[in-house]
Amino acid sequence: MLRWLWLSVAVIVLDQSAKWAALRFLPYAIPQPVFPGFNLTLVFNTGAAFSFLNQAGGWQRWLFVGLALAVSGILIGWLMRLQAHERWTAAALALILGGALSNALDRILRGHVIDFIQIYYRQWAWPTFNLADSAITLGAAILIFRTLIASPQDAREKTKK
Repeated sequence: MLRWLWLSVAVIVLDQSAKWAALRFLPYAIPQPVFPGFNLTLVFNTGAAFSFLNQAGGWQRWLFVGLALAVSGILIGWLMRLQAHERWTAAALALILGGALSNALDRILRGHVIDFIQIYYRQWAWPTFNLADSAITLGAAILIFRTLIASPQDAREKTKK
């Protein structure tokens, strides 16, 4: 199932390209309205999700790089053990892997993650994120959905064994 690594590479290329464009064309921390509820806003995140450990002083950079690399190794091992019919799981793992590696690349090269997508409703705003974060979230949602609601195909495969 390592053939799904193309999806990880696609996530990395798309995310890094979008971050390059954000760095080139967006002013720092000044929202650029796209349509109601959606801005492009360039910000740097030295922490993790929701800016967790954002003010930790710098050591968190290498902690998060190490975690991303460790998780990536686990995900590749998981991908290698999948059966051919487990396409949704493979796609989900590849999305998570690509997102994790792209954000780790930011941390290695720049010391922070570049975020630029801002979603809001009235006074409520979701923390600014990027395409890698979206890939990780989508991959996790697919895994949760597949775990909680097994498809008829999965059920048929299990009864054959």
